[in-house]
Amino acid sequence: MSWLRLATTLFMSLGASAMGADHPAVVVAPDGSGNFKTVQSAIDSIPDQNTDSRVIVIKPGIYKERLFISEGKTFITLRGEHKLPAKTVITFNRYWRMDDPEAPGKKLEADDIESVLIHADNFTAENITFENSAGEVGQAPAVRTKGDKQIFRNCRFLGWQDTLYVDGKRTYFKDCYVEGRVDFIFGDATAVFENCRIHSKKGGFVTAAGTKPETPFGLVFLKCKLTGMGGNAYLGRPWQKGAATAFIGCELGNHLYPEGWSDAPGTDNHKTARYVEHKNTGPGADTSERPDWTRQLSDAEAQAYTIENILSGEDHWNPKQ
Repeated sequence: MSWLRLATTLFMSLGASAMGADHPAVVVAPDGSGNFKTVQSAIDSIPDQNTDSRVIVIKPGIYKERLFISEGKTFITLRGEHKLPAKTVITFNRYWRMDDPEAPGKKLEADDIESVLIHADNFTAENITFENSAGEVGQAPAVRTKGDKQIFRNCRFLGWQDTLYVDGKRTYFKDCYVEGRVDFIFGDATAVFENCRIHSKKGGFVTAAGTKPETPFGLVFLKCKLTGMGGNAYLGRPWQKGAATAFIGCELGNHLYPEGWSDAPGTDNHKTARYVEHKNTGPGADTSERPDWTRQLSDAEAQAYTIENILSGEDHWNPKQ
């Protein structure tokens, strides 16, 4: 082998190692026409400590299963084959204080009730509905995010209380739909919702941020549309001290209370809350009755609320790439 051919072979080998090998998509189909019948079995087939991009294509259907994506299952994309997320539904029925199906005589605790739990970094989901079908029974998350650099595009999140628990570091939602009643978007992560529809059912509270005081951004809604039916709702209440929530350039419906924000009962978390708005529109955007512990951003301050500035971090992550 000539030195040139040897060098070329070595370069290609190193390049493949650095860039990650190409892998065929794993297909999930309930009728057995794919590689797996369940989504969890497809996830389990990905090697632990994975460093390559892996795509799991999910054919239309209703998948009644609870998903767990461990820390080692990084760089996974779950992609609904159909562009309509309502065609591909991952659903489960689990809620706080229900009888533990695996331990008779015990009740489920709040840390063990989500339909989907995602620990892995660099996770992406597209064209999927995530549901907790428990209904009006208390805390019942559809999805709990625990990792960093997680992306959801064109997904739906259905539930009642605590529908979407953003409990990791950085998460990005684009063109998604989230519905619920009580604190149905909550957690201490930095999460950006861009061009999403946020729908309140029978009033309640849209958000309950638990942002750590040292974290610059918490829950950020950019150009989202807030709708509701069946009762008035609040934009949010501070779950923890330092809670941060922002609505920037959003369309706010007439289902919102004029005061917009509420304190969390039995706390003084409002004193350290960072609740801000900027140039929202719609009947719910009138700020004349907002509490004095919330504020409107100036144009100069609002310039900091870009996806790049909020989510980039030290590693310059760009979820739009």
